[in-house]
Amino acid sequence: MPTRASVKRYVRRQVMRAAYRTDLHRPLDPNLAVYGAYWNRGVACNPAAIHAKARELAPHIRGVWAVSSRHHDRMPPGVPYVIEGSRPYWRAMATATYLVNNSSFPGGFTKRPGQRYLQTHHGTPLKTMGLDQRAYPELARKADFAKILAHVGQWDFSLSANPHSTEVWDRVYPGPYQRLDLGYPRNDVYFTATAEDIAKIRAELGIHADQTVLLYAPTHRDYREGFVPDLDPERLARELGPDYVVLVRAHYFYGRSAGLAGLGSAPTGRVLDVTAYPRIEELCLAADALITDYSSLTFDYACLDRPIVVHAPDWNTYRTTRGTYFDLLSGWPGDTPGAVTATSDELVEVFRTGEWRSPASAALRTAFRERFCPYDDGHAAERVVRRFFAVPFAPPSR
Repeated sequence: MPTRASVKRYVRRQVMRAAYRTDLHRPLDPNLAVYGAYWNRGVACNPAAIHAKARELAPHIRGVWAVSSRHHDRMPPGVPYVIEGSRPYWRAMATATYLVNNSSFPGGFTKRPGQRYLQTHHGTPLKTMGLDQRAYPELARKADFAKILAHVGQWDFSLSANPHSTEVWDRVYPGPYQRLDLGYPRNDVYFTATAEDIAKIRAELGIHADQTVLLYAPTHRDYREGFVPDLDPERLARELGPDYVVLVRAHYFYGRSAGLAGLGSAPTGRVLDVTAYPRIEELCLAADALITDYSSLTFDYACLDRPIVVHAPDWNTYRTTRGTYFDLLSGWPGDTPGAVTATSDELVEVFRTGEWRSPASAALRTAFRERFCPYDDGHAAERVVRRFFAVPFAPPSR
């Protein structure tokens, strides 16, 4: 029998949807944009960079963020937002002319004629996406492909960071949208940050100027429950010595903590759980090298032209269960961004021997950057804002 609370929630949803249907008859606000990221988790990723640049180049556009009630505490002071499912949320979704998201707006909405929807995505695809997941039974069982195609049908623009992404998006998300091969706005900071900016971030994290910072940021596994790292960060810090600091960033699917207390060795004091840190881009700027596996962060970090170590002990399992578009561990230029390890001992040796920043690793990184970072140059946000919001370029000065 339904509880009083569940009945109350149901009635509220019905009232909100009825009000939304009424709002669909209101005129569109030509100066309103709604932003969302990671299923309404707050200000982040490409939408955040676009929002910031729009405030600069198109100040007449009022940006408001859609955020879930569970994550509203993440909102920076002074940034307008509406709570997902609330009356203001549905009013904004019904009347905004511009919609920007890196995933989707939960709860569903009816896209109106005159609304412009920009799908920014949130990474370069190594793992299979969209319709390609039909070939993997465990993924296909959880996916609603009709819903995916209906969502794609709402897009007016699809943003891409490289030709590989464009080719994949075209196949796995078929639709009449326009392709914007303009680069990822979230990566602009890697080209514009100053040495002073980086020093400030490191100081806020408590990192000394002479310490080497390793950012460990593994991705989500569909076949695992919870965050289970493939290395012991405390052991790595202890083996490498006091000159090294390890930052651990768990995937956002696992919440705001990596749970370091239960991950292995006794604390060294040089392992920091930065899962709750608000901006992954700043962590990348603070890091001297990235240790990752199959995360799309690999492609973003390559913009910095700093060492990348791929630590992938479960590569065969991952490829079998999720599927990938190329062999990240092949060692071929353009496929592999740097040194590759499969065990904790190998990972320690890569740093002890200097292989992580060897000429061979640098050459792999160069080829990887040429393939996956061709559009990123520090001006992607401006290009996107001018295209999406129809902001003209200033005429050249005489």
